[in-house]
Amino acid sequence: MHLTDDRWADLIETRATEPGRALDTLRTRERRPLLTDGRLFIVAADHSARGMLGVPGDRFAMADRRRTLEALLVALASPGVDGVLASADIMEDLALLGALDGKLAFGTMNRGGITGASWELDDRMTAYSAATLQANGLDGGKVLLRLADDDAGTAPTLEACARAVDECAAAGMPIMVEPLPYHHDPSTGAAKLLDDQDALLRAVAIGSGLGGTSSATWLKVPAAKDPERMLACTTLPALILGGSPGPDPEATYASWERAMEVPNVRGLVVGRSLLYPADGDVAAAIARAESIVRPT
Repeated sequence: MHLTDDRWADLIETRATEPGRALDTLRTRERRPLLTDGRLFIVAADHSARGMLGVPGDRFAMADRRRTLEALLVALASPGVDGVLASADIMEDLALLGALDGKLAFGTMNRGGITGASWELDDRMTAYSAATLQANGLDGGKVLLRLADDDAGTAPTLEACARAVDECAAAGMPIMVEPLPYHHDPSTGAAKLLDDQDALLRAVAIGSGLGGTSSATWLKVPAAKDPERMLACTTLPALILGGSPGPDPEATYASWERAMEVPNVRGLVVGRSLLYPADGDVAAAIARAESIVRPT
């Protein structure tokens, strides 16, 4: 076990008695370049900051912080994992646990679109800003851009994400933009991912054009049924996202492998599929993903 009872108790105690230590550790940790071999493998752990707590079969899996940190420690202990994408609370836990030396730290930015809320697609900046990413010693940021033609909340989200792109570029930091097509389910009114390849292509085109410069932009996109077509509209580097764990892990891995064949795809940003695999073997799931990002 990476997170023993003693380490867990020390983390809880430090949070209460030395609140500034986490930021000091983040700012002074060993840093690394963004790219060392042209590939990136990032584990994602920013879901809980907008109230997304479940995986299939366990509605509150991510509400168990110790379990989440244990999985992240397993992942980050692997040399093939380049870094983490997280909200400030998780990022600072990992810093205190010594897990971020030599790793990339990407901070999530817009978490205001709370899962299930009536305003879900009005996704405001409630986590990191470009200024706090830089001040706190992180390496880059990430925004989620859900585009729904039937929801006016898309407009302020577009504006906020464009501002984040410009601010990160001005600070010399990369920013991941995750453009996804959404709509409101006519039967429930809930915001849902739109399963439409043409709409996904359109979303990627919109996300690529955000801001006054795209020099800092990396795309974070689904594997898609036709990844080459999805990314034909841009020259920007892209990372493939994992999404929720599916019933057939091998089919998921195969979709990632297909996507990695597209020239501007540089790697993976995956969270739940690897941190909460159906068989519980995080190390094996991480190793499988590593073999896709950097095949031998």
